[in-house]
Amino acid sequence: MSDNLAPDGGPKGNRVWADGCYDMVHFGHANQLRQAKQFGKKLIVGIHSDEEIRLHKGPPVFNEEERYRMVAGIKWVDEIVRNAPYVTTVETLDNYQCDFCIHGDDITLTADGKDTYEEVKREKRYRECKRTCGVSTTDLVGRMLLLTKNHHTHDDEHVEQHKDRARSLSMDNVAQSPWTRVSRFVPTTTTILEFAEGRAPKPTDKVVYVAGSFDLFHIGHLAFLEKAKEFGDYLIVGILSDQTVNQYKGSNHPIMSIHERVLSVLAYKPVNEVMIGAPYQISADILDQFNVQAVVNGFRDRASSSSVDSALSNIDPFLEAKKRGIYHEVDSGSDMTTDLIIDRIIRHRIDYEMRNKKKEQKEADTHHRSTHRAKSKSIKYTEIFQSLLAPTIVSKILAFECCLELLNLSRKQLRTLRETRFGGKKTLMLMEQKAFTSNFAYYASAWKQ
Repeated sequence: MSDNLAPDGGPKGNRVWADGCYDMVHFGHANQLRQAKQFGKKLIVGIHSDEEIRLHKGPPVFNEEERYRMVAGIKWVDEIVRNAPYVTTVETLDNYQCDFCIHGDDITLTADGKDTYEEVKREKRYRECKRTCGVSTTDLVGRMLLLTKNHHTHDDEHVEQHKDRARSLSMDNVAQSPWTRVSRFVPTTTTILEFAEGRAPKPTDKVVYVAGSFDLFHIGHLAFLEKAKEFGDYLIVGILSDQTVNQYKGSNHPIMSIHERVLSVLAYKPVNEVMIGAPYQISADILDQFNVQAVVNGFRDRASSSSVDSALSNIDPFLEAKKRGIYHEVDSGSDMTTDLIIDRIIRHRIDYEMRNKKKEQKEADTHHRSTHRAKSKSIKYTEIFQSLLAPTIVSKILAFECCLELLNLSRKQLRTLRETRFGGKKTLMLMEQKAFTSNFAYYASAWKQ
């Protein structure tokens, strides 16, 4: 593909726009921004305020200052715009000299159920990229709401109770929204390579190593990595395995799988490389293999990371680094922790459950309205096909006019039409073939007269 063409085959822009809530910023957000950056030279990201989010969706988990900082730290983002309007307009694009906006192939609705990108779509200032399946803020909130005292009990009744609650958060039995789902992210090497920097350290680079779970990547993690990067030129982040994290944190930790946590960390500007499934104790082999010259730990992390496993409690993971005199502690300046995020969710669980259900209901209502419109059109086009076979020239001409409208139907509407009115795809194709092949030339000739 030419360097001047975007992934959709269209021309690249100079400055391009993406916007959103970016609540509990995760690798799905980062992947959307990575794709958006491929559409232009500079990516400008608008972030909605807390007030706007509360109005249209419900309470955000992260406040606006946290969200601004998190999005600005993603390596594909060139600029951020604070307090961006929830509805994207041509005026907004023009104000920030953006050629067009890019959004994922899901739907975003206002409080009254309107498409937030309706205007820019109408004015041909809208482009789409692929949504990352298997992760969403709704999904993560659902996972965290399972973190109650009874969640890990072996009592079957309690287990089923929490499974049902998790399902209800994203797959309401009444309102089946096609966009909001709890589904499992499927990792591939391609995805990891797309996020990775792909640069080995130079011989002159000072290599810095940090390790941790980095679960539900948050502003505290970002601040810590930025501080750690100041000790050198090339930052390697060791991501502990799911088993190790659960061993020292217990409960339902980690909330995110190791592959999800790897992508979350790789998305941020300070990070050059990650070690997947890093050992809990940093060994001499690791320090030698990667020529590590500084090992950094956050003392706030140290103070809050007492292990529930007695075996791990007796291990100093930084012992070798301390022996070599390359161990450093930093203060990230942030009190945010994964546990604090979970506490926020659990404290306001009813608000977040209602938020998730409200979001899905709006999406489902929109989906149902769209389906109803398609069905209404299909009734009309049943009459058209009957008219095509009618004996009078007047009815044939009128039918041909309607056929021109039929040709403008979207593929999705045609699929619905086939399924609802013509007894399946095969029956409809036979009708189309008969109507168009036998009579099309005659109708066209009559129409011209």
